[in-house]
Amino acid sequence: MFNLSKRAQLCATTALVAFVNMTHGAYAQQTDDEDILGTIVLGESKREVQTDTAVPSTVVDQEEIEDRQAGTVAELIDTVPGVTLVNGSTAAGSGINIRGYGANSTFGTDQKVLIQIDGATKGSEELYRIGTQLYTDPYLYKQVEVLRGTIGSFEYGSGVFGGVVLLETIDASDLTGGEIGFTGRQTLEFTSNGNGVSSSTTLAWQPSTDLEFLINYTRRMLDTREDGNGVDINPLAGDINDPSYLLKAKYTFGANRDQSVTFSYAKTQQEQFDVPYDTFGTTAFGNVDRLIENEVATLRYNFDPADRDWLNLTAELTYSDELVLSEAVAGPNPLLDADNRYQTTTFRIKNTALFSTGAIDHELRTGVEFIHRKRQDETAGSAPGGTKETVALFVVDEMQIGERWTITPALRYENQTITEDPANGTARFDKDGLMGGISARYAFADGWAVFGSAAYTENLPIVDDINNAALINQSERGSTYEIGVSFDRADVFAGGDQLAFKLNYYSTRLWDLTTYRSFAPGGSTVSIEREGIELEAAYAMANGFYMDANAHISNGQATIETGAVSDWAQNPQDTLRLTLGKKFSDELDVSWEIEAAKRYDEGGTVSPGYGVHNLRATYAPQQGVLRGTEIRIGIENVMDKAYQPRLSTRNATGRNFKVSLSKTF
Repeated sequence: MFNLSKRAQLCATTALVAFVNMTHGAYAQQTDDEDILGTIVLGESKREVQTDTAVPSTVVDQEEIEDRQAGTVAELIDTVPGVTLVNGSTAAGSGINIRGYGANSTFGTDQKVLIQIDGATKGSEELYRIGTQLYTDPYLYKQVEVLRGTIGSFEYGSGVFGGVVLLETIDASDLTGGEIGFTGRQTLEFTSNGNGVSSSTTLAWQPSTDLEFLINYTRRMLDTREDGNGVDINPLAGDINDPSYLLKAKYTFGANRDQSVTFSYAKTQQEQFDVPYDTFGTTAFGNVDRLIENEVATLRYNFDPADRDWLNLTAELTYSDELVLSEAVAGPNPLLDADNRYQTTTFRIKNTALFSTGAIDHELRTGVEFIHRKRQDETAGSAPGGTKETVALFVVDEMQIGERWTITPALRYENQTITEDPANGTARFDKDGLMGGISARYAFADGWAVFGSAAYTENLPIVDDINNAALINQSERGSTYEIGVSFDRADVFAGGDQLAFKLNYYSTRLWDLTTYRSFAPGGSTVSIEREGIELEAAYAMANGFYMDANAHISNGQATIETGAVSDWAQNPQDTLRLTLGKKFSDELDVSWEIEAAKRYDEGGTVSPGYGVHNLRATYAPQQGVLRGTEIRIGIENVMDKAYQPRLSTRNATGRNFKVSLSKTF
C-alpha cells in the first residue's frame, strides 16, 4: 500500500477551504436589491450532493441533462469526479473510465465499469480498437446515476472496480404529469463546431390514469469538428448521422393500483463509410465500411401492496443486442472484416422488504438473476465466439439503527459457465465467486456525517479468453476501502441558503489480473494499487446564486510479471470543476463553468494541464405566448483552447456555440 503525496492531500484540503471561503464571500456581497428579483427556488444548485449515503454516488437529473446539451451520454457524466472520457466527443471512439479503470486506447472497456440501461447490461468484452459500445443518445434519458467504486455494485454485477453507470429512459408521465391527455415536446439543437443539427421529438399520451404511452425519435447529424488550433479532429472518420428511437408503455392495475407492467425499447444506429478500422486513430490498420446497431428492450412487472411492507417485488426481462459490422474497403482482411455481436438476455427477480428487528429498521433487498450472453464467433479468430450463462444471487441489508447509524452489508454470489462456439469445439468452463462488502455511516445532529466501507469483488473469466488455458480459469480479484465525511445543512451563512459537500478517500488493490496483457514476455500487468480523493460540493443562496464544485486527485502503481513497479498507464489527471451561477426567478438561469486538469508528469508520460471555460444560459418564460418554451445558449471552450485530456488519443473540441430550442405542447 502506498500513500497520496502530501501535495495531493494539500490540494484536496485547499480546494475544500477555498470553496467555503468563496461561498462566504459571495454572501457578503449580496444587497437589498436582490429582493426584487422575483420568486427563487431556495437552496437549489445544478446538482444535488448525495450526502445521505456512504456509497460514492452522483445523479445527473433531467434538468442537468438538458442544460449540458451533451452530444453523447459519455459527455453527460464527465463532470462526475473520478470519471475520465477517452475521446468523449466522438460517438464511436469514446469510452468511459472511472477511477483509472474502464476504457483505454486498446479496448473500449476492460470489464471493470458496468453500464445498464433500464436494467439491461451493456458493453463488449475485449473489442479491439473499436471503443465503447454505449451507442445511444442523451435525449432518451431522464436520469444518469454513477456509482463509483465497488461498494454500491453488488445489486448490478460482479467485477466492478471502477464503477456503475445506470441510465433511466424517460416516461410518458414525465411529460403529462400523470394527467389524462396528450403532450408533446420538440427540441432542436444547433452547434457551430462541426455544423451539428439535432432534433428530438417526444410524444406522450395518457388515455387514462392507468395507461401511458411514449414515443421518441431523435436524429443527430455532425460533420468533422475542429480543435482549438482549427485542425480537424479525426477528419477520416466521416460524419455522424445517428437516428435513435424510444418506445415506452406502462399499465397500472390492481385493486389499489399497486401493480404495474412497463415495456421499453430503445435503438440507436450509426453508419459510416470508408473510415479507419481503429476508432482511436492510433494505428493505421486500414479503412472499413461500418454499421453499428444498439438495441435494448425491457419488460418489467412490479407489485407493491401498501399493506405489506415486506413485499415490493419486481420481475424484469431485459434484452441487449450490440452489433458492429465491418467490411474492409480494400478487399478481404481477417481483422478488418471482423463482425462483432453481443446478445445478452437477463431475467431478474428482486424484492425490497421493510421490517424491524428490535431497535433496527431494515430495508432488505434480495434478488436472483439468470443471464445468457452470446458472443458471435468471428471466423478471423480475433474474437472467439461462445456463450456465457450466469446465475447470480445478491442480498443487501440497509440497517438503520436509531437516528444516527446506518450499516449496510452486501453479498453477491455468481456461478457462470462458458461454452465454446460449436463451430470451433466443445470446450466448457465453470467458475464461481462469492463477493461482498459493508458500509457504515454515522450522522451527527448538526448536518455532519462520517462514513466508510470495505468491499471485495471478482471479475470472472470472459468468453474472449476461451482459447487461453492460462486465463480462462482465473478470476481477477480486487478490494476497495473508503472513508469520508459529509455535511448538509440549511441556513449556514444566511437565511434560506443550503450548503452540502462530500469528501471521500478510496484505496483499491487489484491482483490476479488477466486483462492488461503484453506481447513482451513478462510484461503483462498482474496487480494495480490506486488511491484517490473525491470532492463534491454545492451551495445555493436565497437570492438565486449557486455554486457547484467537484475534484478528483489520485495516483496509482502497477506491477508486471517480472516484479517491476511503475505508474499505472491509465492514471487520470487530477481535475477540478467549478460552476458559478445565478437564477433570476424561474425564468432565467446563467452560469460560468471552469474545468481544469493538472499537468500529469509521471513515469516519463506527460499530459499538459489545461483550463477550459464554459458559459450557459437557460430562458424559460412562465407566461404568455412563449410559456412552455425553453431557450438554451451555451459556449463551450470559450477561449478556443487546444488541449488533449489524458487517456484520450485526440485533441478535444475547440470553441463551440450551442443553441437549443424546446417547446412543450
